[in-house]
Amino acid sequence: MDTVSVLYPRHNAWGVLTGALALAVGLTGCQPGSYSDDGERQELAGERPALSEIDWLADPKGWQGPSTALLSSDTVEPITEAPPEPDLPRTVTSQDLDGDREVTVEGAERIIAVDLAGSLAQTVVGLGYGDRLVGRDISTEIPGLDDLPVVTGTGHAISPESVLELRPDLILTDGTVGPIDVMLQLREAGIPVVFIREEPGLDQPARQAEAVAGVLGHPELGSRLGERIEREINRVVATIAQNIPPERSERLSMVFLYLRGANGIYYLFGEESGAGELITALGGIDVAGEIGWEGLRPVTDEALVAANPDLILVMSTGLDSVGGAEELVTLKPAIGLTRAGQQLRFVDMADNVVLGFGPRTPLVLDALARAIYAPEQSPPIR
Repeated sequence: MDTVSVLYPRHNAWGVLTGALALAVGLTGCQPGSYSDDGERQELAGERPALSEIDWLADPKGWQGPSTALLSSDTVEPITEAPPEPDLPRTVTSQDLDGDREVTVEGAERIIAVDLAGSLAQTVVGLGYGDRLVGRDISTEIPGLDDLPVVTGTGHAISPESVLELRPDLILTDGTVGPIDVMLQLREAGIPVVFIREEPGLDQPARQAEAVAGVLGHPELGSRLGERIEREINRVVATIAQNIPPERSERLSMVFLYLRGANGIYYLFGEESGAGELITALGGIDVAGEIGWEGLRPVTDEALVAANPDLILVMSTGLDSVGGAEELVTLKPAIGLTRAGQQLRFVDMADNVVLGFGPRTPLVLDALARAIYAPEQSPPIR
């Protein structure tokens, strides 16, 4: 049986992405490490023309060379600057890894929201409750939260001592940081721990907004934030659809590859990871979906050559780990045999951003579209 399915039997799609992100931690040999930020923030593109105004490639398949997708901003705009007081106490359903559990939330003056991608903290900020956050995970990079104590290490292991020192009255998580025993110990210590787990994909940010708002007793705020996110996603997707080649045969076939060069590890994101929805939204043809690739599994040379994508999406640290695009096709000759490998057509993006599926998802799609269809304006930065 699939390891991911064993660990996460209730939400297989969510479990696939969780397993993938956890794999990213495990394969790099990360240990709990320092519970402090290293001070390095992801690079931002800053102000630039609207997506509809960029110079789109007339022939996306003809471009050669890698490019990097950068967010224009890491800001999350709250849906309101004056949210109502949380309607508490209330009993809510926590989607624990071993089954649903009822948890009573007495207060939300001091909130810690932690997950691998930082999307839960983004959601709290988006709902207008960012000033109630008292700690953050190492992935959360939002202006105004820089000075918050970091409670997860470089291996995304949570420090119970750091959490207890902050005296939170609510912890929100999705199970992607842990160990899980530590989370349960924090609950036993009297802190309400609520697990919010949504299947990865473009619907996740809105559902997550509604779930977090529900815990705080104001589902209407979640609906408003979710509607805004969906509206912004739809706007980006519509712009992409209007500017890509109309014929399917002229569109880019894509795969999302997870790689760690030092270990010789190459995994393909398939169905249930959210990568397919991302590729489709970007106007691409999801090769993994077409060949029925499920979950996250090691990819063979034969499968890579058979897939023969025009473009390969990767996480930035993965591309760094192999020394860049040119070194990758040397280390993995099978990739060099694909159209993407022959043209060095790789698009990378920060690990904790590209499959984070939070309030910044519209910006992620925007950044990826620029790197794919206007690469001269999105050159590689590594």
